[in-house]
Amino acid sequence: MATHVEAEITSQPDCWRRAAELAAADCAALPEAGERVAVIGCGTSLFMGQAYAALRESSGQGITDAFAASEFPGIRAYDRVIALTRSGTTTEVLALLEQVRGKVRTSAITADPDTPVMSAADDLVVLDFADERSVVQTRFATTALTLLRAHLGLHSGAVERDGRTALAEPLPEGLLECAQFTFLGTGWTVGLANEAGLKLREAALAWTEAYPAMEYRHGPISIAAPSTATWVLGSAPAGLADQVRGTGARWIEGRLDPLAELVRVHRLAAALAAAKGLDPDRPRNLTRSVVLAGS
Repeated sequence: MATHVEAEITSQPDCWRRAAELAAADCAALPEAGERVAVIGCGTSLFMGQAYAALRESSGQGITDAFAASEFPGIRAYDRVIALTRSGTTTEVLALLEQVRGKVRTSAITADPDTPVMSAADDLVVLDFADERSVVQTRFATTALTLLRAHLGLHSGAVERDGRTALAEPLPEGLLECAQFTFLGTGWTVGLANEAGLKLREAALAWTEAYPAMEYRHGPISIAAPSTATWVLGSAPAGLADQVRGTGARWIEGRLDPLAELVRVHRLAAALAAAKGLDPDRPRNLTRSVVLAGS
């Protein structure tokens, strides 16, 4: 029987289209060009925030930082704080929104408006069509990033087409037999690489790591071997593919839009979980939201 996460993975391109349409509307909850912005989140949402921060700065829209909600530096001044939170109930996110209330404008992007974040943030974007039943996040994360990416003018129908290609094509051979996976990125795809590693850990209890691509030569390549795979989301640095192949490791270089490449990683996570007899909808030691006692 298909898992919830498998159905949610498959629905991503359609969710992206709806998010892009939403971003095309007058969305006061999203930052204007020139605003100094901090994006906060936990886990997957943090990594989507990292990707957005790099995209926004590189497109000349303004200084943009990303922080784990528990590590927000209160001494810095921002025009807006954006909270990414699927559940709208995460303790650290709500605590940070309360901490900055009245000091800086806040926006929340969530899947569920019937939660405390509704009153905790000044502005709200609800992506209820991308909510999920699985504990493991896939479509909400990529849909939230698509909303932000489209608001920057960096989304197109080609991304959605690549997403459908990622769903239709077979996964690279031999990955289910690999003992270790390393994901690499550059610029905004460093956040995607971090998320790719997290997905395999959550869903399949896999040994994974993630790095900026140019950092891979500075130590991490030492573990590359015939039993490992190195997957780059986006363009690879010159010469790195040959170096990795020289170790006997599998080299996978993304041909699709990096967000669509992440969909292929989602599929791998689900396939690895199935091969191990694991339920990716209910990963070990995890819950849909981290709500701390006494908060």
